Amino acid sequence: MLLIVLSLVGGFMWVRGVLPDFDNPFAAETVDRTQPAVLQSLEDIGEYRAASANYELLVDLEQDTDLPAVILGERTLFVAVGSVDAGVDLSSLGPDAVEVSGGGGGVSVMLPPAEIYDAELDLGDSYTYDREEGLLNRIGSVFSGDGGGGYEQEVMIAAEARLNEAARANDDLATRAEENTAAMLESLLRSLGYERVEISFSP
Repeated sequence: MLLIVLSLVGGFMWVRGVLPDFDNPFAAETVDRTQPAVLQSLEDIGEYRAASANYELLVDLEQDTDLPAVILGERTLFVAVGSVDAGVDLSSLGPDAVEVSGGGGGVSVMLPPAEIYDAELDLGDSYTYDREEGLLNRIGSVFSGDGGGGYEQEVMIAAEARLNEAARANDDLATRAEENTAAMLESLLRSLGYERVEISFSP
């Protein structure tokens, strides 16, 4: 009898060794078949990004209809985390932007004003806090198979727009970018031997 039991146990262990997923025949394995990235173009960047503002805000987006919300409608509370950079486009400097004076001992540079660039949403830290869907919305998601992907994209676009609005309403961001750009250029020009350095920005 003991021999039979040991044989059964040994056979079971052998099967497990041959079939590692024997315990769970429904186990799934993620296979990444992503194709290599295709280079579309190369571009020179003349921007000096000198300041960055980090934001977090709650986006409350609702699709309202004439029907009750429990029947048709969708509302999402999305915590958006992202950053907005500000900098100066150095590639736009013309030949008249730099003036050397005092026998080569002084230099003045006229720069364009700082720009506020588009917001970058941090998808790793951003998340959906709450989501409510009407009955017809849930049924439509099942049959369409997109899982509400179109609406999620709309929420993210709205989040980026709100981040842009917040950054452009903050005058300190552009001011900080100009101060940092001026400090960087002054340090660079002094290292080249210029004793008097004047950095200004066009209005």
